[in-house]
Amino acid sequence: MTFSMLHDMSPASAIIISIATMLFGGFLFTRLTKLVHLPNVTAYILCGILLGPYVLNIIPPRIIGGMDFLSDIALAFIAFSTGEYFRFEVLKKNGPRVMIITFLEAFLASVIIFLVMYFVLHLNLPFSIVLAALAAATAPASTMMTIRQTHAHGDFVDTLLQVVALDDVIGLIEYSLAVSVALSVMNGGQFSLPQLVRPILLNLAALLLGGVFGAFLQLFMLNKHSTDNRLIICIATLFAFCGICSLLEISPLLGVMLMSTVYINLSDDERLYKQLNYFSPPIMLLFFVRSGLSFDLSALFRSSSETGTTPLLLVGVLYFFFRIVGKYGGAWLGCRLVGKDRKVRNYLGLALIPQAGVAIGLAALGARTLGGSSGQALHTIILASSVLYELIGPACAKLSLYLSGSYGQDLEEITEITPEEKRTPAEELAERIRKIREMTPKSDPLQEAEEAFTEAAEENMEAYWGRRSRRRRY
Repeated sequence: MTFSMLHDMSPASAIIISIATMLFGGFLFTRLTKLVHLPNVTAYILCGILLGPYVLNIIPPRIIGGMDFLSDIALAFIAFSTGEYFRFEVLKKNGPRVMIITFLEAFLASVIIFLVMYFVLHLNLPFSIVLAALAAATAPASTMMTIRQTHAHGDFVDTLLQVVALDDVIGLIEYSLAVSVALSVMNGGQFSLPQLVRPILLNLAALLLGGVFGAFLQLFMLNKHSTDNRLIICIATLFAFCGICSLLEISPLLGVMLMSTVYINLSDDERLYKQLNYFSPPIMLLFFVRSGLSFDLSALFRSSSETGTTPLLLVGVLYFFFRIVGKYGGAWLGCRLVGKDRKVRNYLGLALIPQAGVAIGLAALGARTLGGSSGQALHTIILASSVLYELIGPACAKLSLYLSGSYGQDLEEITEITPEEKRTPAEELAERIRKIREMTPKSDPLQEAEEAFTEAAEENMEAYWGRRSRRRRY
């Protein structure tokens, strides 16, 4: 079925109406997914699939191709919000231990995925390397939203937030190295040290530049600026940094994280992050819907030159399960080595299951870099598995907070299971996850953003009436 109305319009009209359609469509789909307690990310991706060229073909391909920049901007907003949790006083206390935990859980997940893809499924080497690198990333947005809704706190929460933030740093480094190695193999295996060192140097340059931008942002973010101007300065800085990274053909993720880290430690200004939370939802919606637009659902049931005779559906299912094994096992081992409490050791891995924003953004960059069927297959697997992760990820994160004692001590009463029949431990765990998902608060996740908007409106009104009263005096 094809709706060709937008295809025949002038470019300006097609772009404006396409964006409006994506925004309305994403919003309406969240109304449907909320009925079955699914996260908004799932709604956005499903909306994109429906509007895309492989189903209804409402959004023209020229519009989809022209929205590549959304992945860079979305990554920048995700990274900036994550950097808020890199406070120097906390890092000094827990930094080395958190680094060990993060390295082990990210590295073990990547190693297991590579072994399964290359030695078990016999996928080609470049594809296996890049897919394994993407396994390291997690979804900080889902985890942070769950923590905010439950008001959880304690050592488990502090460790989790730092691991999630550092996890994406390690994931980006892995991704940069993996793409370099994959491209060298695709070009005939002529691998040289400069090819490996170049992306590392570029990311180090982006890291240093991000620190400079963070200091610049703090310098210009003066108290005398209105709320509107503070938001304008911050977004302009983020966009400028993304533009520079795009010129260098590197991800803005690492540099923006350091920019945010420098800013929060110099200014201690938490209010700016609440303001950005109000501005970013439409951008994140467009990013995920656009990801769904590029998703060919039928490709899951086909094989490609990268997967041989193995269908992408099997690759995606194995990626989904073995990444969970790697994350949980690596987190448990890391916590054991650094002497973390038993509750942190046993349940941290559950909270690291979600994977969406960063992985989808890096998959889009990887698809653009690898190109052809390799890029399409990579994007398809990550999108499909991200939908599955978002189905169980928030519930698993909330379950880990319960079990670790970070909030509520009455898990057995809240998720009581009637002894009608004998269940295995795995079945009991699945039943508890289902019950916790049903208890997930249905409040608007943008409540903090709305509060920031209300504060901004009140501040503008106070400034307006202050000017009026001064004019009357004269």
